[in-house]
Amino acid sequence: MLELGCGSGRVALRLAVAGHTVAALDRSPALITELQRLADLAEVAIDARIADARDFDVGRRFAAILAPMQLVHLLGGPGGRAAMLARVRDHLEPGGVFAAALLATTADAAEHSKPPLPDVLERDGWIFSSLPIEVRGLDGGLELRRLRQVVSPEGALTEETQAIRLDELDPSRFEAEAAAAGLEARERFQIPPTADHVGSIACVLEIPR
Repeated sequence: MLELGCGSGRVALRLAVAGHTVAALDRSPALITELQRLADLAEVAIDARIADARDFDVGRRFAAILAPMQLVHLLGGPGGRAAMLARVRDHLEPGGVFAAALLATTADAAEHSKPPLPDVLERDGWIFSSLPIEVRGLDGGLELRRLRQVVSPEGALTEETQAIRLDELDPSRFEAEAAAAGLEARERFQIPPTADHVGSIACVLEIPR
């Protein structure tokens, strides 16, 4: 299977450890390097590549493609999603499925959810932290603001604030966009919220038989 927007491998590593053959894409070279390091530590093989979900060519097809963690809200609107869906269609085997996680509604996420806990990583004496500081509603979506900090082995601190926009997108609209790209809705199911993540709706799509 193929994961889009894999980050440092929270999903890909679990799948590989469970015995699945996994390929994973992310546009961040640093995150792909970290995924490869963690895969080596776990003694699993993952085909990890630097690529954007809107423009990739792995050179083979898959029985399943995943877009977890609300990736589809981060693609820059309908044009970005259309580009991603076209690449997904071209990488699915006949009968293969594409599963994408969507926020139930971005408005509810902004109003009712607390920012998740910080992500902290220590590597070779360096400490990396990503601290969510605000989630607020915007026209047509929401904005998540994070404070990213790096502490060197000598104790020097550098930091920057990063704003991430998530587009408003409901399952019906996403399934309509998928239909225009040649993918058919198979089912939806709920993913309940946790202490770290808001609840989601997973849309499962397939190439029409």
